[in-house]
Amino acid sequence: MYIVTGANGFIGSVLVGYLNSLGIRDLLLVDDFVHYHDKTPNLDGKEYLVKIERDTLFAIWDQEQWPLEGVFHLGARTDTTETDTALFDRLNRNYSREVWRRCADLRIPLVYASSAATYGSGEEGFSDGTPPDALQPLNEYGRSKNDFDSWALRQSHAPPHWYGLKFFNVYGPNEYHKGRMASVVWHTFRQVRATERMKLFRSHRKDIPDGEQQRDFIYVLDLCRVCHWLMTELPEENGLFNLGTGQARTFLDLARATFTAMDRPADVQFIDTPADLRPNYQYFTQADMGKLRRAGYSTAFTTLEEGVADYVRQYLLPAKYY
Repeated sequence: MYIVTGANGFIGSVLVGYLNSLGIRDLLLVDDFVHYHDKTPNLDGKEYLVKIERDTLFAIWDQEQWPLEGVFHLGARTDTTETDTALFDRLNRNYSREVWRRCADLRIPLVYASSAATYGSGEEGFSDGTPPDALQPLNEYGRSKNDFDSWALRQSHAPPHWYGLKFFNVYGPNEYHKGRMASVVWHTFRQVRATERMKLFRSHRKDIPDGEQQRDFIYVLDLCRVCHWLMTELPEENGLFNLGTGQARTFLDLARATFTAMDRPADVQFIDTPADLRPNYQYFTQADMGKLRRAGYSTAFTTLEEGVADYVRQYLLPAKYY
């Protein structure tokens, strides 16, 4: 039996579907199911034991004697433009500490979502061995994730196995509800279908041409495979692990892959990056994947072209969910 927090969201719902595909159905799904009806289709057709409202989890957990094999803690406030520090304190810092304490007390393995946003502008590189206190995230979301990473590393009372995964740029099915915060694949698909062209953000750095901004894009199904592998293999080394592909690609690469998957000729134009995003805009991210590989994970990651083609043709074009 497993707990999955954030189960109604993008990554959480795909993880539930992925676990179902492996025959795992004894799942306790945690989220705010009352207020976010736009996410409801994410769980259609999936199998689980029960849905639990986020704010009632701890009271119920303290009462029940669940035979838990592990907790996938993916729930968080993930909007990188949000500035309400109290909201991040409640959902990303304090809530995560409560999950941690129960996993430590009950000796339950924990896989939780950190973020590549902890790396800020990347001046310190993208090594998961860099101490969190040496990093300078660019927004409140990144700071909240980095603060929890730092707190976790300081704890002497910890789950028997715990892995904080620094997700890089995740794309794939079940992100229909994310709007502005959805992946560039999703935005490209919608724009191309409506206008036959795609508008990418212009570079505001003289040393980087328009469209040559780079990210480490990871397909959501690869991410789920790693989460499940960690929970079942339980590598000896606990701590923070990058979760990208280890290969940065440009936004032009991604846009062209989307055009190809849609069988449309590429037509890319450039617009100014919104002023509110420019101060915190990352021009390059690339995960150092050495630690996860040394831990024993050997499966190849989906290439950008393969992942975009699968996402577009199997999910976006037919308007399907995973």
